[in-house]
Amino acid sequence: MRILVVEDEPRIASLLQRGLGEEGHSVVVAGTLYEGRRALAEPVDLLIADRTLPDGDGLDLVRSLRSAGDRVPAIVLTARDRVDERVEGLYGGADDYVTKPFAFDELLARIAAVTRRSGASGGRIEVGDLVLDTEALRVYRGGDELSLTPQELRLLRYLAENHGKVLSRTRILGAVWDTQHDPGTNLINVYISYLRAKVDKGREPLIHTVRGLGYVLEDRG
Repeated sequence: MRILVVEDEPRIASLLQRGLGEEGHSVVVAGTLYEGRRALAEPVDLLIADRTLPDGDGLDLVRSLRSAGDRVPAIVLTARDRVDERVEGLYGGADDYVTKPFAFDELLARIAAVTRRSGASGGRIEVGDLVLDTEALRVYRGGDELSLTPQELRLLRYLAENHGKVLSRTRILGAVWDTQHDPGTNLINVYISYLRAKVDKGREPLIHTVRGLGYVLEDRG
């Protein structure tokens, strides 16, 4: 999944970025409401927002999404543990409300629960004879298991979650890597080549180049 974390405490933001990244997710971090709103210009599969931000309440991001009809799962983090404030968060459109400090394993369970309820994560993505098990983080092509590095898996997962959509190099770079990389780098080309060698070699290609636009994962058979 592509997860947006809006959190201004560096320690917590770093923990979530590293931990969720290790779970195979693409994580975007914003430290303010303003940055969070800008990040939402790109679709996300899950929003995790702190209530106490330098420029306002993270719950306002959830309210804005809901008023626009966007049902993306949202988890609110806060140090506030009063019942009325938790109720306010849930009525504000949050799918769950987690108080600090929290155990990372508990947060993972909460994420699994809210995405399962929303249908955002079925645990399995299929494109032709390619199967990506998003819970076990295993990939199969034609019944054969493929051995991918964590970064290759993140790239394939992003392509699979958006299968049928042409994704620009800039968009892939921002979703799968951090945005500090130069958009002109050949990093995407290199990793696409790695994936093709493992996913498409000796088989009908699923990873396609759309000249001048980017890449798409789709079954054209």
